[in-house]
Amino acid sequence: MADPLDVLDEHARSLVRPAGEPGFRPPMLATLTKRRFSSPDWLFERKLDGVRAIASADGDPPVLWSRNEKTMSDSYPELVAALGAHGAPRFVADGEIVAFDDEQTSFAKLQARIHLTGTHRIEATGVSVYFYLFDLLVLGDADLTRLSLRDRKRVLREAFDFRDPLRYSEHRDTDGEAYYTYACEHGWEGLIAKRAESPYYEGRSTDWLKFKCVRDQEFVIGGFTEPQGSRTGFGALLVGYYDSGRLRYAGKVGTGYSDALLARLRRALNRIETRKTPFSDPVPEHRPHWVRPELVAQVGFTEWTRDGRLRHPRFVGLRTDKEPEDVVREGS
Repeated sequence: MADPLDVLDEHARSLVRPAGEPGFRPPMLATLTKRRFSSPDWLFERKLDGVRAIASADGDPPVLWSRNEKTMSDSYPELVAALGAHGAPRFVADGEIVAFDDEQTSFAKLQARIHLTGTHRIEATGVSVYFYLFDLLVLGDADLTRLSLRDRKRVLREAFDFRDPLRYSEHRDTDGEAYYTYACEHGWEGLIAKRAESPYYEGRSTDWLKFKCVRDQEFVIGGFTEPQGSRTGFGALLVGYYDSGRLRYAGKVGTGYSDALLARLRRALNRIETRKTPFSDPVPEHRPHWVRPELVAQVGFTEWTRDGRLRHPRFVGLRTDKEPEDVVREGS
């Protein structure tokens, strides 16, 4: 097999540095924007509705890491096996683990696999997963993070044998506005716009931007209400986000639950119930239950109201790959 670094020109090779020990690297994160644009200086990738993962290998079986440095390898053994069989012996790569509901990636569908271990239990879910790789940070002894995104993706394409369940995240050059229209018409989550010449660095960046077709984000669960009528478990989750160290109330989420999920979540909420509200704002609910702000929910909604509440919120799933204190209100 040819050296994947052979695709680099002399200038790009001059930016390569010796790599440290492969392992977890904090991921580069995109910033939400309402501005749509086209530019030859940007690449546009499909926004996937799954779980972000950093994959690393150093001669041993590869490891899958969540964005908050928790290992996920036991939950996705088929992905670990594919990375070991079809990747380099030593690498650090960035990507997204997804499951499909028909033709759409679905975080809700992926919920059945999150935290689940054991071959028989995993196979019993019937949920197939795929790993879309979109960036490469380390290959062999080479640290690639100072290279341009375009060059990193060229090396990535050569460094793995992409066959299911490993997939290369394709991109479109220049025409972001038309691609965004296509994405929304086809039911995608949206696009990620990435500056083609940007290096890779940890943390939130305006070199990567989110063009969303749907409104959703993470919220911290701070309480719940009692069920009414024939409802079991609880009535609604009370959720919020952090702003200057304060947990701000964003509204209640009462839809998106099965009976089994209501029961399972109520058991989890009972374990962290507390007497004091975690919210800095008044919560206009009669006799709410408060919980320690330890759980993070993914919530879809139509828009923010003028008074800072969610309109038509819908529970999508629990997230374990983001710390509560990192949850802020997304905006442009």
